[in-house]
Amino acid sequence: MTSTLQDRLVKLEELGRDQGLDYYPVSFEEVPDSFMMEIAVYGLPVRMPHWSFGVRYIYQLIQHRMGHSRLFEVVFPGNPGQAYLAKNNSVQENTLVTAHVLGHADFSKNNELFRRSQKQLGYKIVELAASHARRIAMAIEEHGEEKVERVLDAALALESHIDVFKGVRRGQAKRTADNAEPAAEDRFKSRYRDLPGEGAGTDDGQSADGDNAPAGPAERDLLWFLAQSAPEMEPWERDIFLAVREESFYFYPVFACQIMNEGWASYWHARLLREADFIPQSDYVDAIKTHSDVVRPHAADKQASLNVNPYHLGFSMWEKIIEEHGLEKAFEIRAQDDDFSFIRNYLTEDLAEELKLFRYEADKDGTITILDTDINQLRDQILAPKYHFGAPTVLAQHVDTDGTLHLVHEHETDGRGLDLSRSEKVLEYVQRVWRRPVKLQTVDATGTPRTIDSATV
Repeated sequence: MTSTLQDRLVKLEELGRDQGLDYYPVSFEEVPDSFMMEIAVYGLPVRMPHWSFGVRYIYQLIQHRMGHSRLFEVVFPGNPGQAYLAKNNSVQENTLVTAHVLGHADFSKNNELFRRSQKQLGYKIVELAASHARRIAMAIEEHGEEKVERVLDAALALESHIDVFKGVRRGQAKRTADNAEPAAEDRFKSRYRDLPGEGAGTDDGQSADGDNAPAGPAERDLLWFLAQSAPEMEPWERDIFLAVREESFYFYPVFACQIMNEGWASYWHARLLREADFIPQSDYVDAIKTHSDVVRPHAADKQASLNVNPYHLGFSMWEKIIEEHGLEKAFEIRAQDDDFSFIRNYLTEDLAEELKLFRYEADKDGTITILDTDINQLRDQILAPKYHFGAPTVLAQHVDTDGTLHLVHEHETDGRGLDLSRSEKVLEYVQRVWRRPVKLQTVDATGTPRTIDSATV
């Protein structure tokens, strides 16, 4: 980091605190574009190896070379936080980026969802992920790359299937009172009673109503359920599942607060730069051009509307909130809300129309007609991809006495069917670690009931 940028960073941190921002110390580091892209794709500076990250890297690289994406920074919350800046950015651009990072640092320290996640993970996600990577590397050395990859296939396919309301630390599923190691063929029966299902079990392993379902409620945290209940899962396999699960709890607040968080950081980088009298006017003008690129509602080279630019929407909403309710109210919202309550409570019909978020139609003579002004429907459309961590709601419903695992897709809650080809592949991954048949009740894209059976995949 140049001396000029370092000097500005110190002053921006002081200015931010004077404005009411509150953040843990942040360590800044300038890195090459290639390293920035790797961090963005993996989601963490050091993370477990898997082929899916390579696929994402290739996609990101193509987007970057075609001019459709550009990485200015990657920031990780914690105490201290860690921020990576692109070395190829100009001093003016990185001046804006450092102010943007301070907005993120304030948000992650004070937002309840981030705070709860960070507390559960010990405020050390970067170190935790590095520890996971080391343990998986050791597993590869001991058990071979192919075996470890098969377990990672299953765990990463289910990385969004956690229950954030139950928390990271749930303990272990109940075990038999007998401390002796059961025979391999009896391991499933020894855990049978504590697996999810409807009705209380009887001594012969059958449910009271004659169903082959063990006692217990349906379970939505599939990573935890499989780690605790898969009949023949080895300890190192369980370790991988729980490692992926821990990292998913870190990523959830980032996902569930993206509009708020990016908007808050954008609001504060604009405000801090505007009030930073120590930045020359020419540098301010160059930096604010970058701001315009970040929060624009359209693609950089086209006037093609994006689905939702979280920077643009969040920035506009925070500006309106602070204008109408004041900064103290904004701090309160920042602490208490996530994107769901933020959008439902503060995206008004007037603001949506101002931002041209409603559906429009242009006649041949150029007349613009608003086709839909239902603000509740618009809010639902924005939030729909965010429910349940962006994944379909699939529960472990019950387990038969022969070990067949029954999963059910709550399609009525989701309001959508599943991609059957993808679902079949995921079921194949799950069967590899469950090591008994797995069946999924769902509907296809047309709403037709379907049962996917791992035995026929």
